[in-house]
Amino acid sequence: MSKIKKNWEKKKVTEKIDKLLTGFDDGELFVEEVFSENIVFDDNKIKTSSFDQDKGFGLRAVKQEELKFYHSSNLCDDSLNKAIKYVSSFDSKKKILSANTINKKTNRLLYSDNNPINLVPLNKKIGFLKKINKYARSLDSSIKQVSISLNGNFQNIEVTKKDGAFFYDSRPLVRMNINLSIEKKGKTESGSFGIGGRYMYENFFSSNTWKKAVNDAFKQALTRLEAIETPAGEQTVVLGPGWPGILLHEAIGHGLEGDFNRKKTSAFHNLVGKRVASDQVTVVDDGTIPDKRGSLTIDDEGTPSQNTVLIENGILKGFMQDRHNARLMKEESTGNGRRQSYSNIPMPRMTNTYMLNGKYTHEEIIKSTKKGVYASQFSGGQVDITSGKFVFSASEAYEIKDGKIGKPLKGATLIGNGPEALKEVSMVGNNLELDQGIGTCGKDGQSVPVGVGQPSLKINKLTVGGTK
Repeated sequence: MSKIKKNWEKKKVTEKIDKLLTGFDDGELFVEEVFSENIVFDDNKIKTSSFDQDKGFGLRAVKQEELKFYHSSNLCDDSLNKAIKYVSSFDSKKKILSANTINKKTNRLLYSDNNPINLVPLNKKIGFLKKINKYARSLDSSIKQVSISLNGNFQNIEVTKKDGAFFYDSRPLVRMNINLSIEKKGKTESGSFGIGGRYMYENFFSSNTWKKAVNDAFKQALTRLEAIETPAGEQTVVLGPGWPGILLHEAIGHGLEGDFNRKKTSAFHNLVGKRVASDQVTVVDDGTIPDKRGSLTIDDEGTPSQNTVLIENGILKGFMQDRHNARLMKEESTGNGRRQSYSNIPMPRMTNTYMLNGKYTHEEIIKSTKKGVYASQFSGGQVDITSGKFVFSASEAYEIKDGKIGKPLKGATLIGNGPEALKEVSMVGNNLELDQGIGTCGKDGQSVPVGVGQPSLKINKLTVGGTK
């Protein structure tokens, strides 16, 4: 049942959308309402406390490769009629290729339909942030700055398609970030930790949860203080489990989105059925994991999310698809049609993208490496989708000497080519972890929440950019 208030009659609008879309390959009326808040506790006081609400609609009609799109923040008949008039002014000479089948309904809910913002009073949230701040500053006299943020989001969407098809979803999303700075012997360093997902704020309130977040941020800062210069050159690289999967997401995942492959701009566009990685590598995009940041009961076209195998034992099996690209490539949507908001068109986007477990323990992988770099955390990077080339900065890395983890390294960057790096994977661990729920993915100016993950893995040869 709809929760979004609109100044129009649903039955009449459904009839209008059905009549409009009859002459098109595909399209939908997408209606959205979003509530969001952000609270920042910094320098022993509340620095920011904001609340926003937004709603609107986007109307899209698709014919062959072309589309018409109109959006408005006004949910009334006049705005919708203007949208219909604009969208219907399509080139009438263009014929319909073949209309997509209507999405199947789903009764599987992957997260609560409660609004996390409303369930906890503001004063309780502020008290929680004060408690974290007090604990963090009590850890060590070297801690000079502590910043904690809480972010809550609640999104309601409606998707109306032809033949009266109607889809609805309510999506909670919360995130907590902790950043701290320490100073010892005239040197200053920082550490951070984030956690989040499609659940309520109460998940953060356990002392085991938030104390671990603070302790991990503090440990990261201490590690950075002790770091030595990173030697540059081609080396063996071991990636840790969990968040290092961001490299997989960027260097591989984007190249497996349907639109890049339909347009033949991806390094993978002509490689389905061929070997693109070591036989130890299996990669999936799974939007069906309960409460995870990238999960979706339905995508933004009303298609149920699914677990899509992208690479299986090194063989490329297929791509992530929205309805538009799937139709043009004569495939089926994989439930990956996503958009940032009602003012954006949907496109193929990742949900939770990760590598499956292998057979080795983490200890075996380290022990097998005589000399190399162990990268356990990343801060950011850049990728060229067409070529697959990437550059990533490691926020936490260590040297490996004679099968043992040694001193921490600073200034380590990983430079390579996604498809080539996959072929150099020689060992995959059995310790799969998904990230803590902090990922945000950008594409064509749109940002959406995503999840990443992987077990530990060993890449035989990768260029390491260093500081010496």
